[in-house]
Amino acid sequence: MNPEGESTNRRDALLKLLRLGGLSAAVGGAAWWLKNRSQRPEEALASYVKRDFTIPADPNLPELAVAQGDQPRALVRKAVEALGGMGRFISRGDVVVLKPNIAWDRTPEQAANTNPQVVAELVRLCQEAGAKKVIVTDVSCNDPRRCFERSGIAAAARAEGADVLLPEERKFKEVDLRGEVLTTWPVLEHFLAADKMINVPIAKHHSLTGVTLGMKNWYGILGGPRHRLHQRIHESLVDLADFMRPTLTIVDAYRVLMRNGPTGGNVSDTELKKSMVASTDPVALDAYVAKAFWNLDADRLRYLVLAEERGLGKLNFAALRTRIASV
Repeated sequence: MNPEGESTNRRDALLKLLRLGGLSAAVGGAAWWLKNRSQRPEEALASYVKRDFTIPADPNLPELAVAQGDQPRALVRKAVEALGGMGRFISRGDVVVLKPNIAWDRTPEQAANTNPQVVAELVRLCQEAGAKKVIVTDVSCNDPRRCFERSGIAAAARAEGADVLLPEERKFKEVDLRGEVLTTWPVLEHFLAADKMINVPIAKHHSLTGVTLGMKNWYGILGGPRHRLHQRIHESLVDLADFMRPTLTIVDAYRVLMRNGPTGGNVSDTELKKSMVASTDPVALDAYVAKAFWNLDADRLRYLVLAEERGLGKLNFAALRTRIASV
C-alpha cells in the first residue's frame, strides 16, 4: 500500500469533482475516510471576547463534504447532512450568527454576494436544530441597505425568521485582536456575542489575493479603514482567521465569479458550478476550492501557508475525511 499515492489519487479525484461541476453525479455517494486529524493548540482568548466557536472533533464523521446538484437549498441541506447534520453544530437555545458575503450592491446573478437561497436554507436548518435566534449580518463595502436588499439576502433570510441586522456605527466595539498585524480594531458586536458562528462565503476571484473564500470573508466583521490591511493582507487574513474560528464554513460555489472579482458586475464573468463545499477545516476548504476552480496551489496563496503554520488547519485537503453527495 502506498499512502502517498493514495492521497494523490484522492486529491485528483476531488479536484476533478469540482471542476466538472454539476456533471459529476456519477461519483455521488463515494466516501473516503482517513484517521488522522491536525490538532490546534489551545490559546488564550482576547479579553471579554468569545472567538472560538468550534465544536469538538468527531473521528467518526467527515471533515469535508461536497454536494452537487441543481438547487442551492437542497445542496446546502445535503452538505450539512453529510457532515453529520446541523444538530452536530447547533444546540437548542443557541444564538447563531450567519456570516454571508453581503459586501456589494449586486444581484444574485452577478455572484458577488452569497446566494440568498443558501443563506435562507441555513437559517431554516439552524432553527430546526433548536437555535434560539439566528442573526444574519455583514459589514458591507457599498451602502449596506442597498447591498442587503439588492443581494436578495435580507428578504430571503427574513422569510425564514432570521434577524437581519445592518452594521450600525454604534454597534462596533474596539477589540484587541491580539494578532501579529491586527491589534485593536472595531468589530461589529454581533460577531462577539454569538454561541455559534457559521461562515458562508461565496467562491470568487479576487484581484489582490487571487481568490476570496472563507478566510477572506472575515474582513466583513471589521469596521474602520479596512483598506489599510491590504498592505500586509496575508498576515491580516491569518490574524482574523485566528481570532474568529467558526463552528462551520460553507462555501457557496453554485454560481462562481471566475474573473474580475471581488466586485464583479458582468454575468459573463460567472460560471455555474452547482456545488456546495462545507468543512470544519477552513484552511483545507480554501485550499481545495482555490485549486479546483482557479488551479491555485497553496504556495501561491501565502495566507494559507501562514494559517497552517499557526495551526488553523491543513493545506492537504486530500488528507481530510471526505464525503461526496449528489442531489
